[in-house]
Amino acid sequence: MRYLSLAIPASLLLLVASDAAAQATSYPVVNDSPISSVQVTGQARTMRVYQEHLDAVKGQYALSNGWRLKVDSASNGVKAKIDKQRPIYLVAVTPDKYVSRDGNVEMEFNRGEGGYDMLMSYVPTDPATGARLAQVVTVKATMAQR
Repeated sequence: MRYLSLAIPASLLLLVASDAAAQATSYPVVNDSPISSVQVTGQARTMRVYQEHLDAVKGQYALSNGWRLKVDSASNGVKAKIDKQRPIYLVAVTPDKYVSRDGNVEMEFNRGEGGYDMLMSYVPTDPATGARLAQVVTVKATMAQR
């Protein structure tokens, strides 16, 4: 009987000690390194664009940030050139909305009261690495010349 009276406190002591050991382990390590992510953009679903649609959007636009944008017709879309940069080719999604094949640039034409306004959205890139930044820049424009 004496062994039984010693066994009960010893087993309780072991139970408490194992519980304390479980609580003494460290929490999961928090990794402070930047999170990597992958963004998958499907190809833009294009539509057949007619000459009257292209005539309604082509021209020169004065962008709200001081840039000048020239829009000309191209096969199945438009060619947009900002200042002296290389042209950007956009395909038609609707008669008034055009996007680049990589999904980086989007232009929506025939906005505003008279249909002379345009809204351009794009994802900027880091000049040093060329990687896309996690933001979208939106620039408004008004047609300056047809």
